[in-house]
Amino acid sequence: MHLHRLERVWLTFGAAILVLFLATITTAAVVEGFVPPSHVQSIDPAKVRVTPPFDKPGLHRLASGSYEAYYVAAIFSFSPHELVVPLGSHVTFYVTSTDVVHGFSVPETGINTMVTPGWVTTVSYTFRKRGRFLLVCNEYCGIGHQTMADAIDVR
Repeated sequence: MHLHRLERVWLTFGAAILVLFLATITTAAVVEGFVPPSHVQSIDPAKVRVTPPFDKPGLHRLASGSYEAYYVAAIFSFSPHELVVPLGSHVTFYVTSTDVVHGFSVPETGINTMVTPGWVTTVSYTFRKRGRFLLVCNEYCGIGHQTMADAIDVR
């Protein structure tokens, strides 16, 4: 098989770029310590409302300035509907869904994750600014998706 000189140049260029990208990703993963999730928590979506701690969603204090918040996403609402968080608190959110894929996003904070039935999604944030932060579903979840919004009050 005969390849034209320019074809060889472009094939070599493409292969070199591919190797460069793979090397960059591998280096970043090693240097930053990226690892795939290993201890992902699962939950039966049909039994979320009777499975602790999701049977009592809300804010739970761990230590001074440290909290866990448990949320349940369901067509077309979050539970709890409103959360009051003390200023300066570090909050770890545990979120799951009872029905379909939802989003869990607090735009002003950078909190943004996907909530999948059968899995518990975890994300943390330290609230350093007072105010009322909008919590929205940013994954289309059905005809009432636009009404799926609540708030986090930081006082």
